[in-house]
Amino acid sequence: MASLFETPVTALRGVGEKRAALFRKIGAPTVGDLLRCYPRAYEDLSHPGPIRLAQPGQVCAVRAAVVKAATGTRVKGGMTIYRAAADDGETVFPVTFFNNPYAANALHEGETYVFYGRVQANFLKREMIAPECLPAGACPAIRPVYRQTQGLNSRAVESAVRQALLLLPEQIRDPIPAGIREARGLCPLGEALRHIHFPPDAAALARARERLIYEELLVLQTGLLRLKSRGRGGGAPAAPIDAVEEFWERLPFSPTGAQRRAVREAAADMARTTPMNRLVQGDVGSGKTAVAAALCWQAARNGLQAALMAPTELLARQHFATLSGFFAGSDVKTALLTGSTPKRERAAVLAALADGSVQVAVGTHALLSEGVSFRRLGLAVTDEQHRFGVGQRAALAAKGGQPHLLVMSATPIPRTLALMIYGDLDLSVLDELPPGRIPVKTYAIPSSKRGRAFGFVRRHAEAGRQTYIICPMIDEGDDDRASVTQYADRLRREWLPGLAVGELHGRMKPAEKEDVMARFAAGELSVLVSTTVVEVGVDVPNAAVMLIENAERYGLSQLHQLRGRVGRGRVQSYCILVTDAQNKEAQARMGVLCATTDGFRVADEDLRLRGPGDFFGRRQHGLPELRIADMAEDVAALRRAQEDARAILTADPALEQPEHRGLRGEVRLLFSHARGG
Repeated sequence: MASLFETPVTALRGVGEKRAALFRKIGAPTVGDLLRCYPRAYEDLSHPGPIRLAQPGQVCAVRAAVVKAATGTRVKGGMTIYRAAADDGETVFPVTFFNNPYAANALHEGETYVFYGRVQANFLKREMIAPECLPAGACPAIRPVYRQTQGLNSRAVESAVRQALLLLPEQIRDPIPAGIREARGLCPLGEALRHIHFPPDAAALARARERLIYEELLVLQTGLLRLKSRGRGGGAPAAPIDAVEEFWERLPFSPTGAQRRAVREAAADMARTTPMNRLVQGDVGSGKTAVAAALCWQAARNGLQAALMAPTELLARQHFATLSGFFAGSDVKTALLTGSTPKRERAAVLAALADGSVQVAVGTHALLSEGVSFRRLGLAVTDEQHRFGVGQRAALAAKGGQPHLLVMSATPIPRTLALMIYGDLDLSVLDELPPGRIPVKTYAIPSSKRGRAFGFVRRHAEAGRQTYIICPMIDEGDDDRASVTQYADRLRREWLPGLAVGELHGRMKPAEKEDVMARFAAGELSVLVSTTVVEVGVDVPNAAVMLIENAERYGLSQLHQLRGRVGRGRVQSYCILVTDAQNKEAQARMGVLCATTDGFRVADEDLRLRGPGDFFGRRQHGLPELRIADMAEDVAALRRAQEDARAILTADPALEQPEHRGLRGEVRLLFSHARGG
């Protein structure tokens, strides 16, 4: 199997360089990758029924004999319509094709086919428009539907997969050790690959899915646990001197119990030579930055350096200003390094980091660039963990040999899943908000009350407060720029004339985004119209209103993240959810947001209400992208896989035993795809 990941897809008949480029677009540059491109759905052709039972517009399978061969009729505009007639035993119905003589001529009078397609109907008749026509004797019960791209449809992928399966060796090195496979009642890899693509029946498909889901989770958990154990034997610079209380005394506020607990746990890790790998997970506004600052101080007071990496330049500048304020008047020096740092200033920062005269570096991905070196890096911190891949945080850690590693995330994850998902990290949870925080009041309104909401926004602007407006969500892949610009123009012309309105969308260059956010943070804009790119953003304490259009189209956790952009100051803040959705699920989700500001409760409800596939999104919070397993739906399999991964690594930490070599290869393959995040 491993050799198939080195065999280019051009080895398959009919796949030249041009078509290979299309296969690369769907994630299949090699034959092995193609076999792991599992179908995204299946067409059930096992129970074709009579056409009279089909609802208008429904896609279905109908078994019928052709009673009249197709004839063509030219119509206005140069189109040719081909019509055949078929009889399903109850009804004779037309089968229609447009400009497709090949499909029409492939139907032979007297022969029986399974017609698969959409049924159109009026009061007098039902017909099938451009269905697929499969000879009844050769029609599969279940047919795969693959991800496709322009120029490469599902049938072309299916044809290539059939060829790829013929290249599978008879003896495949299975990533799941035989003993575990038998104990878990899982089928062999070869059988699973054949039946995930071309299942003979529903039971075989279920068995293949069960095995491949478990395998993927076992590989993931084994890889994460190996990351966690790497270097556990020592090598990190210890920070045994306890300087935490000294830092707390410098703050103009009292830390919460949760902040003290998280710092205590991390400081205990840092006192040892075993490298710390810890996740600090906290709700919006729970004080993660102060936790990071306390640990940077701890590192500096022990003669070590610390680096804090943020996903955007604006957030890095904000962290730099916060840490500089905390450390003011001390001998702990802080420097900022981003992509826009001037050349001369950059040279000075690099020299100061190399000679140790700067103890704390704050920056963006620029901290990973060539030429950045530390005299004695003891702590590496990454903020907003889900924006960085496993490989990126490892690259930052590599700047210092084996520093202690702290990652922070404001993305609430159900407590039952967090430890399993971040299998390579120990976990600290900030489950308290600092005293004095005023909870954001949340309201759901229909679009008919939008005018009143804009009046509310104007009153806040006149009082010197600012507002975020999240634009109507459009279809994935469309140009979000048009949506934002049109909405902002209407605000300026009709809804909020006279107010300074800014725009932010995903098609803007990073420097343009930074500039708009900086103007908003400085108070130059009263209203910022944006897509969800503000979900992780700069702290603007003066922003008091968050208005979200089409709120029903976002997940609860994402809505909660957006709400977290306000409520950061000393005034009452508000979140307005604009939605006309009447279905029970949407109303339940809006009700949760209106009833609680607890991000962990929101996350639990989000997982419960949204179900499989939607909670984590495609990128799985910076983890390697999974092809078939689902972090929300497959919790039981995830637990079993973690249990087995621990047992395997306890017996064979380096995966050197013959029965573990297949697993080692799959771990290497999965995490190589994750590098760079």
